[in-house]
This record gives sequence, structure tokens and C-alpha cells, in this order.
Amino acid sequence: MKKKLMLVLTLLAAIALAACGAKANDDSVDNTDKADQSAETITYESETGPVEVPADPQRVVVLSSYAGDLIQLGVPIVGVDSWAADNPNFKDGLKNAEVVSNEDIEKIIELEPDLIIGLNNIQNADKLEKIAPTVLFTYGKNDYLQQHIEISKAVNKEQEATAWVEDFKKRAEAAGKKIKEKIGEDATVTVVENFEKQFYLFGDNWGRGTEILYQAMGLKMPEKVKEVALEPGYFAISQEVLGDYTGDYVIMSLAEDQGTAFMDADWFKEIDAVKNGRLIKSDAKKAYFNDSLTLDWQLEFFEEQFLGAK
Repeated sequence: MKKKLMLVLTLLAAIALAACGAKANDDSVDNTDKADQSAETITYESETGPVEVPADPQRVVVLSSYAGDLIQLGVPIVGVDSWAADNPNFKDGLKNAEVVSNEDIEKIIELEPDLIIGLNNIQNADKLEKIAPTVLFTYGKNDYLQQHIEISKAVNKEQEATAWVEDFKKRAEAAGKKIKEKIGEDATVTVVENFEKQFYLFGDNWGRGTEILYQAMGLKMPEKVKEVALEPGYFAISQEVLGDYTGDYVIMSLAEDQGTAFMDADWFKEIDAVKNGRLIKSDAKKAYFNDSLTLDWQLEFFEEQFLGAK
């Protein structure tokens, strides 16, 4: 009887040990899976060729105007250019980011990025590629909405970006119809920005809300602006001739640090759009870019300015 009892106890102990071993193996597999997942990569077909990038990037350096796209997609940014860092709309999304440029090679190394995103004309691209996978884009090669999708592909979030694009198109089209009903189908809009005692006129793809106004909403650009700014994207003029290029409405991307004394000048006050209360002033620091986060802000801003507060 004792021998039988000992045999049963031995079998039970063996089963328990086996179960513990299996549990340990399962935990090991789980931990390995998690490690593999964090180290997993995908191949992004960039315009310069295939780039192996993290499937879930957690430390991105952005040396371009695309920070808002990554913030919108929930991708952590550890390094960003000074222009993006100066954008009030990006403040929360960049609270853990250091300001860097393509010249700050040592500083970027210290940030230990797992992905770098920039423009293809950037200097030191060869050095950046040695630090982390680097994806470079040509500004304007993709339209403003496709650019968001391309960036999302590089960070493995294409589904989220595509959904945003489809929703944005609907919202912008609906807002455009309402605005045209209010101001008239033939009303013209000029987008301009002050810089170093000059003004810059903008075409339909140079930020400042131009993509929304002219492309998404279908509002009209004055012919004289179209002649000089549509193809190159922007055109510089002296301050005093601004009135020759203004349409029924003027969107003034106002750079406060560039001086705004012109707004008190008689020639400025005599511009029809200004005189008739059709001058819309926006914050240049918020309006510069055409990333998805900025586009959302711009769309809401234009709805409020043209249609009144919601």
C-alpha cells in the first residue's frame, strides 16, 4: 500500500513539475513574442527605395514640416525642427521633444531615434541614415492629403490616415458649399503673409490654408494672383502694391515678429477687402503647414471666420 501511495505521489509531483515547466515555457513564449513585436519591422517603399522601418516607432525625429501628421497619428516624437516646435498647435504633442536640426548629429544620436523623417534636400542625409532608418519626402510630390497617407505608411498607420482623409474631404466639401452660399460662387480670396517688409502671395498648395480654400472648398483665386503665384507656389511683392492683388476677401497669415505697422498705413486701410471688413487674420505660426493636424485647425478656423462661431 505504501509503495502504491509513493508511486501516486511521485506521479503527481512529476505532473506538477511538468505543468510548471509548461507555464514557464508559455511565459517565455509570451515574453519572446512581446520582444519580437517591439523589434518587428516593415518595409516602406520610399521614393528613394525600400527602407526597413519599425512597425511601431516610439522615438521619431522629424526634420521637416510633418510633425503634425505624426502627432495626429499618435506617434511619439523625440526630436523636431524649430519651425514645428514654435507652432502653438503642436505644443502638447511635442512636450517631450528636443529641438534639433540636420546639423545636430551628436544631439540626434543622443536622442536614440528609431526613425528619422525629413525632406529629400536635407543636408547630412548620409549621416542620419547611419543613426536610424531615414525616410525622405519631396515637398509637393504628393498632394497634401496623399502626403499624410504616405507618412502614415512609413509609421504603419495607413488605415487610420485613410479614414481621416475620407472624413476630412467630406467636412471640407460641406463647409465649402456653405461658405460659397454665403459669399457667392464668384467671390475671390487672396492668401498673403507678411515677411521682412514684403508680402508673399500664395498659390493653392503652400500651406496657410491654401489647400483647403482653393482645392478642398473650390473658392476662387484672383486672376492676378493666379498669374504670379499658382505655378511657383508663392510670389513676393512690395507692401504698397498689395491692393493690386487682393480679392473680395483677404486671408492675412500674420507673422507678428515680422512687424505689423503696415496695418495702420492709409494705403492698407484703403484696400477694398480691408475697408469692407473682409480681412481675416490668422496666426502665421499656426497656419504655416499643411499637415493633417494643421488642416483640422484651419478648417475649423475658416468655418468660424466665414460662417460665424458654431
